Amino acid sequence: MSEVALEVKQQGNVVYARHHSVAQNEKLALLAGLKRPQKTISPKYFYDTRGSELFEQITLEPEYYPTRTERSILNDNAEEIAGYCGVDSVLIEPGSGSSEKVRLILDELRPKAYVPMDIAGEFLHRSALSLSQEFPWLDIHAVCADFSSLNVPPKNIPTGNRVVFYPGSTLGNMTPNEAVQFLTKMRDWIALDSLSEQGGVLIGVDLHKSTERLNAAYNDKSGLTEQFNLNMLSNINNLFDGDFRENNFDHLAYYNEDHRRIEMHLVSKADHVVRLDDTHIEFSAGETIHTENSYKYTLASFAELASGSGLEVIKSWVDDENLFSVHYLVAK
Repeated sequence: MSEVALEVKQQGNVVYARHHSVAQNEKLALLAGLKRPQKTISPKYFYDTRGSELFEQITLEPEYYPTRTERSILNDNAEEIAGYCGVDSVLIEPGSGSSEKVRLILDELRPKAYVPMDIAGEFLHRSALSLSQEFPWLDIHAVCADFSSLNVPPKNIPTGNRVVFYPGSTLGNMTPNEAVQFLTKMRDWIALDSLSEQGGVLIGVDLHKSTERLNAAYNDKSGLTEQFNLNMLSNINNLFDGDFRENNFDHLAYYNEDHRRIEMHLVSKADHVVRLDDTHIEFSAGETIHTENSYKYTLASFAELASGSGLEVIKSWVDDENLFSVHYLVAK
C-alpha cells in the first residue's frame, strides 16, 4: 500500500489526510486466508462505517465490560497519566474509532497535537470534526489509513514527544507474536528525533477472568456482536466485488481457555460457493471463517510480552475488580 495521501483537506482545526486504498496485495492476502484449511479474515474488515457504528453500540451493552471499565480507569487517573505522557506531546491513536476515550484525558494532557488514525474514512472524518467542536484548542491531524501497513508514522504530522495511545484491548486481536511485532513498531514510532524527548505507549489490555463473563461479553443478548461479525461480509463485498450473503452464516464466539483468547467465527449454514471478483470459494455446512481473536493477559504476562518488543512497563492502572488494565510503556 502506498503511503502517499490520496486526499488532504482542512476544516478549522482539523486536517484530514486519506492514505488508505484497497491494494492488490490486500486482495491476495484475503484470498490466501480464505483458502486455508481454517479459513480466516482479518478483523480490520469489521470496520467500515456501519461496522464502526455497531461497535460503538456494543460498547454500551451491559455484558460488554471492557469499554466502561477502561473509561473509568482513564477518567480516575487522568492527571497521573498526563504526568507520565509529559507536556506538549504528539498523541497518536491507531484505530481511533470515535475518539471517545481520548476525551477523558485531553484536558489533563493538553497535547501539542492529536493524530487519530482509522481505516473507516467517513467515520474518522466525522469523529474528528465532532472532537474539534468540543476541543477547539486542539490541533487534530486525522489520517485514514490501515495503520498495520505503515512501518513509520504518517508524514506531515507535527514533530515532538510522540505518545502512542492504543486503548480498547485491541492488542488482544493479535497473536502474541504479532503483538510483539506491533509493539516493536510502536517502539520505533516513538523513537527519539532531533526535536523530541523520550516518548511512550499508553495502552489498554484486557485481563484474564472467568469463562462465563467472557462468553457473555461477546454474545450480547441484543445481538449487536452478531450483526458486527456478519457485517464484515458486506464490507468484503463492497471492497472486493464479492457476493457473500450474511444469511448463509451464523455468529459464533467462545472463550478458548487453553489459549486464553476469545475466538469469533462465522459458521456456514450449508454447502455453498462464494465469488470474490473472479475467484470462487467453496464452503461446507458447519465450516467456519475465523474472524477475530481477543487474547487476555495477566499483568505479569503482558509485562513479559512488552519486554520482548524492547519496551518496559513503568506504570499500570487497574480497576477494583481486576477486569482491565492500562499501562504506560517506554523504550528500554
